[in-house]
Amino acid sequence: MLAAADYRPAGADRRTQKLDAVLLHPLLGGLIFFAVMFAFFQIIFTVAAPLQGWIEQFFGWLGALAAARLGHGWAGEFVGTALLGGIGGVLVFLPQIALLFLMVSLLEGVGYLSRAAFIMDRFMARFGLEGRAFVSLLSSVACAIPGIMATRTLPSARDRLATMMSAPLMTCSARLPVFVLLVSMLIPASEQVGPFGARGVVLFALYVVGALSALLTAALFTRVGRGTGQALPFYMELPPYRIPSLRVVLFSVWDACRSFLRKVTHIILATTLLLFLLLNLPARSADDMRAAGVDPADPAASAAYVLDNSFAADIGRAVGPVFAPLGFDWRINVGVVSSLAAREVFVATMGQVAAAEDPENPGQALRAMRVADGPRAGERLFTPPTIAALLAFFVYALQCVSTIGVLRRESGSWRWPLLAFAYMFTLAWVAAFLARTITAAVT
Repeated sequence: MLAAADYRPAGADRRTQKLDAVLLHPLLGGLIFFAVMFAFFQIIFTVAAPLQGWIEQFFGWLGALAAARLGHGWAGEFVGTALLGGIGGVLVFLPQIALLFLMVSLLEGVGYLSRAAFIMDRFMARFGLEGRAFVSLLSSVACAIPGIMATRTLPSARDRLATMMSAPLMTCSARLPVFVLLVSMLIPASEQVGPFGARGVVLFALYVVGALSALLTAALFTRVGRGTGQALPFYMELPPYRIPSLRVVLFSVWDACRSFLRKVTHIILATTLLLFLLLNLPARSADDMRAAGVDPADPAASAAYVLDNSFAADIGRAVGPVFAPLGFDWRINVGVVSSLAAREVFVATMGQVAAAEDPENPGQALRAMRVADGPRAGERLFTPPTIAALLAFFVYALQCVSTIGVLRRESGSWRWPLLAFAYMFTLAWVAAFLARTITAAVT
């Protein structure tokens, strides 16, 4: 046994103290945090691009095989165009999803995310929030649902309300496939900003815009919720720095990918089936096509005729007046409306529309699309102003039925989720209109 005089209480780990002196420094710590997040999004594009290309080639080969085996009837079109064109168009972004969660899990395993909350506490105090709210907002980068549920740990009712109402503005993983698709169409892969890839820089900027918008919204709601409680002092236990457990990291990545795949096989599959019917009904006979001046023997012309006279086209044109100032035509409108179920459905919808126009090369067909009707008929659809408007719209719009449901449950009434949907849609429309106007002026 040790004598009392020989006892030494456990002290702080010197390595942790030395690292914290740098990483928690008021100025240097903030710069390091910014650099880590910037590298975060560079990696998502540069590392995932080859994997994404392989998945795209695989689904292209699979679609061609299905068309060859099943023919050009409804069965072949459904499997090759709807099933593989829609779901495959979303699964192609699985590498980005996996990388996103891999890096988040590594940062959390090392013990850095807790430090990030302390680094952000002083900054977030300017918006009426504390560092604990940063953890909820950061969770929303994966998905707004766990981010909203994580607000239960906030001791202040005022902070909880403000964080819940702003969490959906954080750029979640559901937006990532949409952003990657649109940024890839907007910026060539070879484009650079200094030594950095331009695509990664734009993606990082989109995340920053979402985060700053969330903080500004939180500042507004902390004022609205002044009567619901006062802000309390911020405290949090910082874990020691450690080497992440490989098992824990891999499980976290697998769990996130499994959740993404579950959404693809449930929500997106159901939506894809519905879209296939909307895009191909009502059925058109050869006589209908001849009466409209279309040759039924021409597969491309007949497919374009069916698509342009489908129920989906009717829906897209019905909401046209709302989105026409943003440069959207009925096909983009259908994608935006369908994305209310889940944001990734936009990618599946556009993939399905493109595959209907050119089953052999839907990616090229998507970029080559022309405006179907209206004063811009015949012009290229995905111009830089239109892509900029879409990016801005998806930064702000609340396009997730599940998130609305969780907001209802956590807030205890429909008042706050309906308010969230209304103010975010308004923000999305105004931001998209400004983005289109500014981009058109400078290009």
